[in-house]
Amino acid sequence: MYLEKLNPQQRMAVEHGTLIDGSHIAGPLLVIAGAGSGKTNTLAHRVAHLIVKGADPRRILLMTFSRRAAAEMARRVERICRDVLGANAGVMADALSWSGTFHGIGARLLRDYAEQIGLDPGFTIHDREDSADLMNLIRHDLGFSKTESRFPTKGTCLAIYSRAVNSETALDLVLRDVFPWCATWEKQLRELFACYVEAKQSQNVLDYDDLLLYWAQMVGETVIAEDIGSRFDHVLVDEYQDTNRLQASILLALKPQGQGLTVVGDDAQSIYSFRAATVRNILDFPAAFSPAANIVTLDRNYRSTQPILAAANAVIDLASERFTKNLWTERQSSERPRLVTVRDEAEQARYVADMVLDNREEGLTLKQQAVLFRASHHSGPLEVELTRRNIPFVKFGGLKFLDSAHVKDMLAALRFAQNPRDRVAGFRLMQILPGVGPSTAQKTLDLMAEDASPISALAAMPAPARSGEDWTTFVSVLQELKTGKAGWPAEIGLARQWYAPHLERLHEDAATRQADLLQLEQIAGGYASRERFLTELTLDPPDATSDQAGVPLLDEDYLILSTIHSAKGQEWTRVFMLNVVDGCIPSDLAVGTTAEIEEERRLLYVAMTRARDGLDLVVPQRFFTYGQNSQGDRHVYASRSRFIPATLLQFFEACSWPQGKSEAAQAQARQVRIDVGARMRGMWR
Repeated sequence: MYLEKLNPQQRMAVEHGTLIDGSHIAGPLLVIAGAGSGKTNTLAHRVAHLIVKGADPRRILLMTFSRRAAAEMARRVERICRDVLGANAGVMADALSWSGTFHGIGARLLRDYAEQIGLDPGFTIHDREDSADLMNLIRHDLGFSKTESRFPTKGTCLAIYSRAVNSETALDLVLRDVFPWCATWEKQLRELFACYVEAKQSQNVLDYDDLLLYWAQMVGETVIAEDIGSRFDHVLVDEYQDTNRLQASILLALKPQGQGLTVVGDDAQSIYSFRAATVRNILDFPAAFSPAANIVTLDRNYRSTQPILAAANAVIDLASERFTKNLWTERQSSERPRLVTVRDEAEQARYVADMVLDNREEGLTLKQQAVLFRASHHSGPLEVELTRRNIPFVKFGGLKFLDSAHVKDMLAALRFAQNPRDRVAGFRLMQILPGVGPSTAQKTLDLMAEDASPISALAAMPAPARSGEDWTTFVSVLQELKTGKAGWPAEIGLARQWYAPHLERLHEDAATRQADLLQLEQIAGGYASRERFLTELTLDPPDATSDQAGVPLLDEDYLILSTIHSAKGQEWTRVFMLNVVDGCIPSDLAVGTTAEIEEERRLLYVAMTRARDGLDLVVPQRFFTYGQNSQGDRHVYASRSRFIPATLLQFFEACSWPQGKSEAAQAQARQVRIDVGARMRGMWR
């Protein structure tokens, strides 16, 4: 029986509300899934169980937070179904066609309902950089780039706009609470955002936030909401603690009574408020669907040892508000997490390097170990030490595939052919050509915008004086791409051939970049159309092969360095956490409100629950800061994180490093004062 491997709580979540013929639709279900409790396995079993019991997979909507997670979920569903359905399992799993990210599903539904909401279904989607570029063009046109005091940058403007949209919060409140240094520009920002929205609409483009905003506005109309909701018998959402207010409002509109709705998440792992995610969505779920909501708690952990869980539970127990849940495991161990006091960041780096190498000598590969930190710059001294000692490492978070200039050039060509009113794509594309600058590109785009057939208008224009044959070839390729005669994915090969001589001219490392473009072409073969390719690639980009911060070859061994945010969902045999001191965790930038402090507590909890067998929390006693006072550089002393008060020390093995120096002894040593100058003078008298 495919359910026999599940524990009682997992099985309760999987079987909730289903009958043999699949005719009964379950009431709302909230699954509180603790770290390492088999959340993904449970959700996959629930989807498979619905299918096995007769649910139509084409009427199941499954939303995850990455396309890769959705693909992995589909593979698991197929494997589980195979136990019961045999040869038919593949057909049924393939029919699970409505699985993907909120943004990806939103894009599909917007195209389906485009006519009803006044949207051209041929819209293109801007990624974050494209959106920032468009914001910057409007910012410049409005004269805000020439103000007497500095106006917020394009990135900051986009961040403010995005926060207001996703959190459904008034602009003045967003400025007051999140961007107080920009509050004096409220009037100008309103004008900028109004023009930004008008520009997107005139160019038939949507940005990343629009995919949710348009969807939410669309289901605000009851008739459309009921129509979309009726397409799905079951709606399942993963990582619900990471949703924002827009996403919660969409779910409520689709399933106002919660029938068929299952959400899975862990309030203790809600750490993405900087993306406008709110822990309130999961905390308020029972009230939103009262009294019908059912709650199942998965509290058996399959990852960490009991001492690690005991310490993590103790940390999160001090949270001001949470679902009561204490993780437990059958994995016993006598090794408590270590709370290691070191003198400074340099000794912290040496400690971690020593321990990593010692673990390696005992048979633990570098890949099985990870070093986590609150902010990216915290790992600086460690990176120097690892480099000095020839310990290979990978730091999570680097240049993404779509951020590479050459890939953006190629995608701009495809986007502009798809939607010739996309000014950002056209502006970027034209300036690739020799002899075409910003002014020429703007004038050309203005003339195209005035014509009912933009590509025809482009073809009728005289070539810019210094562009020569490059302009003629450019127009010819665009015309061919627009017709679609070459077919997909041959069109991307056509674009790559056009771009090849420009790549050689613009980039010294053209050969490396060419590898990325060949990879892009290979990726394109997996999509049914240019439209689907551009949509999916924008919403869920792969990593760049030419990224210097990228992952080494798979057969190499390397230590993992990662921010806590990037580590969520991962696990390692041994975990080191740097700078477990006030000012770093919690960050001194995130202690303004109770909500911010509570999220910092959850960050520490997430970091601790990444460890399977060993956990070291390192506490440097002082930091070297630059230019903090009139005397220049100085050392500042730090105290252990407030999230580990004296009452919790019983859950840790407290020690100092180098060994033999107690915390008291180190403190005593710091009190010693010697007048070396007097001694030097005394040598000669």
